[in-house]
Amino acid sequence: MSKEHQIEEDLVKQLTELKYTYRPDIIDRKTLERNFKAKFEALNRVSLTDSEFLRLREEIIEPDVFKASKLLRERQYFQREDGEPLQYTLVNIKDWCKNDFEVTRQLRINTENSNQRFDIILLINGLPVVQIELKKLDISPRKAMQQIVDYKNEPGNGYGNSLMCFMQLFIVSNRSSTIYFANNKKQHFQFNADEQFLPIYQLADEKNQKIRHLESFTDKFLKKCTLGEMVSKYMVLVESEQKLLVMRPYQIYAVNAIVDCIHQNRGNGFIWHTTGSGKTLTSFKASTLLKNNPDIEKCLFVVDRKDLDRQTREEFNKFQEGSVEENTNTETLVRRLLSTDYADKVIVTTIQKLGLALDGTYKRNYKERLKPLSDKRIVFIFDECHRSQFGDNHDAIKEFFPNAQLFGFTGTPIFDQNATYKVREEEYESYKTTETVFQQQLHAYTITHAIEDRNVLRFHIDYFKGKGSQTPKPGEPVAQKAVAESIIDKHDAATNQRKFNAILATASINNAIEYYRLFKELQILRQAQDPNYQPLNIVCVFSPPAQLIAKNGDQQSQKNAADIKQLQEDLAQEKEDNKQNPEEKKKALMEIIADFNKQYGSNHNINEFDSYYQDVQRRIKDQKYPNNELPHKEKIDLTIVVDMLLTGFDSKYLNTLYVDKNLKYHGLIQAFSRTNRVLNDTKPYGNILDFRSQQEAVNQAITLFSGEDAGKAASIWMVDPAPVVIDHYQKAVEALDVFMEEHNLAAEPQEVYNLKGDAARIAFVKNFKEVQRFKTQLDQYTDLDEEQQSQIENILPKETLQEFRSSYLETAKQLRKIQQEEGEAATEDIQQLDFEFVLFASAVIDYDYIMSLVADSTQQKPTKQKMTKAQVISLLKSNANLMDEEEDLTDYINQVDWSVGQTAEELKNNFETYKVEKYDKELAAIAKKHGLQTADLKTFVENIMSRMIFDGEKLTDLMESLDLNWKQRSKSETALMEDLVPQLKKLAQGREISGLAAYE
Repeated sequence: MSKEHQIEEDLVKQLTELKYTYRPDIIDRKTLERNFKAKFEALNRVSLTDSEFLRLREEIIEPDVFKASKLLRERQYFQREDGEPLQYTLVNIKDWCKNDFEVTRQLRINTENSNQRFDIILLINGLPVVQIELKKLDISPRKAMQQIVDYKNEPGNGYGNSLMCFMQLFIVSNRSSTIYFANNKKQHFQFNADEQFLPIYQLADEKNQKIRHLESFTDKFLKKCTLGEMVSKYMVLVESEQKLLVMRPYQIYAVNAIVDCIHQNRGNGFIWHTTGSGKTLTSFKASTLLKNNPDIEKCLFVVDRKDLDRQTREEFNKFQEGSVEENTNTETLVRRLLSTDYADKVIVTTIQKLGLALDGTYKRNYKERLKPLSDKRIVFIFDECHRSQFGDNHDAIKEFFPNAQLFGFTGTPIFDQNATYKVREEEYESYKTTETVFQQQLHAYTITHAIEDRNVLRFHIDYFKGKGSQTPKPGEPVAQKAVAESIIDKHDAATNQRKFNAILATASINNAIEYYRLFKELQILRQAQDPNYQPLNIVCVFSPPAQLIAKNGDQQSQKNAADIKQLQEDLAQEKEDNKQNPEEKKKALMEIIADFNKQYGSNHNINEFDSYYQDVQRRIKDQKYPNNELPHKEKIDLTIVVDMLLTGFDSKYLNTLYVDKNLKYHGLIQAFSRTNRVLNDTKPYGNILDFRSQQEAVNQAITLFSGEDAGKAASIWMVDPAPVVIDHYQKAVEALDVFMEEHNLAAEPQEVYNLKGDAARIAFVKNFKEVQRFKTQLDQYTDLDEEQQSQIENILPKETLQEFRSSYLETAKQLRKIQQEEGEAATEDIQQLDFEFVLFASAVIDYDYIMSLVADSTQQKPTKQKMTKAQVISLLKSNANLMDEEEDLTDYINQVDWSVGQTAEELKNNFETYKVEKYDKELAAIAKKHGLQTADLKTFVENIMSRMIFDGEKLTDLMESLDLNWKQRSKSETALMEDLVPQLKKLAQGREISGLAAYE
């Protein structure tokens, strides 16, 4: 008995002990459907004829997993043969615990193209809802995920054309380690150079101790009622993105803590969940559960800025369309508070609007109108509760709603050490903390937890050392020119060659303006010195003086001024700065916005500041698009700020914070946390370049916000210093050298092609991947001195590394081809190989860059760096992001006449012509081989692409358009499709086309 088989046996035994019914008789589609029919009839107290069941089956089987998931959770309608309507549910949606829970193993959904077996399937009321795949110990979670995704890509695999469409969760375990993730329709990508990790989950207890072993996981997660609750209550269907989310364990514990506190009426409480941990989803789920609580009159989710009001509302509506309406003004808020409409039970509003509603002196007398609500049970959930809940508004809420319960979310609680807000009671004066305001901590998930879980990244901090003997003093500013020059010098390294972007945090509006003008001067000078220098796209954003906006007198200006005042309630420095010389600040901001309009072709003005601010945020997030989809000139490299964007703003493609202001405690953590959202291995950490020598402030913040074990927090929060990573890099290169020597080969890139056998090539892939992983980390260290840079170059010279990368990619492509062509027939080592192409992708070396290099090298401009054909092709072959076009580009560059100057645009146009001619020749050859007219075959291919299908069943219809007259049609179809696949793959790049794997 194999190890996997034994794990399977033990799991089935454990599930039967948990009262699952083991169904060894359910082995294929037919037995699966027969069982479901019996369960359906019992649940809905009906007996269906065979023809009715077939029609029901056709109605409920939905290839779109999101739509199928909605069917699973909602009441449905079916018309019987006698015309009578049948209201039904697929499962008991009122009480999921009362469903039948069954387990089957080695289920096969046999089709013409797929004979895949599923290790363990859990059925709820006869529907396959959870798939458990058992793997060997050494398989990476990502590879296990990829295998499941590959199975789903097989045409006719059952996920889209059988009851398997209701699959909600995948669980992967090698017994000692267990992960799970949601099923989604957009999992048909390969893990390639644009790799984005699927969200995967590990189970944990209330204190975030991981539950990894399959036996413990099963006992905790797969109990019948627990699993039913997970699927029904703690999976969220995100309407705007049409995808399924699973709440993480700490989110579930927080929601339950709030719900229990309300159920037991135990007063107020706060949730300490670190920035970036998904507080919006947690609060949304808590709010929606309260929506169904008849004891609760209203649930208000309260934020403290207009932009957060909009952002939170959009997030809520992303989870459930129309779940939260916009409160355009305080009057609308009051009306919704008084409304008895179910849709108005959950309301998102700002603390400012709520404060006006409870202000008895306000002319509209909202407070008097709200009196009928004063004795009701109202629940208030405050986002980032420390920012606005320590003042008069909080007291007004407690006074007006004595029966209310208040809950706060914060990533950075206020403790005694970082408290600044004082309150006096008679002769006693004390600081307010999060605990004194909200009474009790209900759940904690700190940044230490999140970093350990890889839900957020660690930090690399580069403390500015100055030049020569210049050593900055802690907290004191250094010359702005030195800061700006250092940023220009280090920005490309910090941002992985501008794949990411950065924020510069300054100490005042005046400083921000000075920096903005200084960068303009320095970049002009840098361009004059170095024609190859590409200027950074730099913008600046700070709030304008509200009093000057209001001076215009018209109603719109008054509203704009009010919006700015509301925005500034959390921008203390900007609010104070705007009191001094407001005309100068207004003039400077107008200059900044004018430059922005010129750069980006927009039409913003200072009187509609919010529009400009939103555009800045959008363009920062636009960094996610590669330059071939959105030109670099449309993006932002560096945003200069004072207070804005340092809290509440999230972008996975922002990885660097330059700090030229003094930060402490929660302000420091909030600002740093803009950089540490997880993306993939090209973003190993959040980068901080501190120009104020604030090492002591960093240590204090780590100690305060680390959670339970402050002693080890620094080692968890911070990446290893450069010497440690250099040592790891050197050992990885030495291991590669030893590997090559063991195969009697020199440790040279060209010798990789002499490795004999798949086992040796697999070992090379694994060895060199580690080399590249450490090099990627070192490439983004901004504090390397000349000696360290020289050491890294000596370990593996740049050109040698580039050639090794080419050897790696060529080897990886060959092995991936075996993976794809042989599938399960391939050796287990090849099946399980994870290439991680993302490590070998470059944001810089894209299509435009290659064409520019060729143009510069053919035009013989004296200021440009010349490269030979061989050098350009070597560079092309060493980067994974051009893998799909590498063959065509290489052939094209080889036939370019290097002695004839061409512009980049001419080269691009000629390349497009070259590809069309090459494609036509290849298609003509295929047509000749199969005895077809070239024009007919071309139309056939265009029809496939226009319909975006490779599905065998649908292709049969298209085949009729070809006058083939074949005696053995199916064999001829297969042969033709095998010849066409390379052409189809090229045409399909970037399109969501299913079923290609069947012909590969």
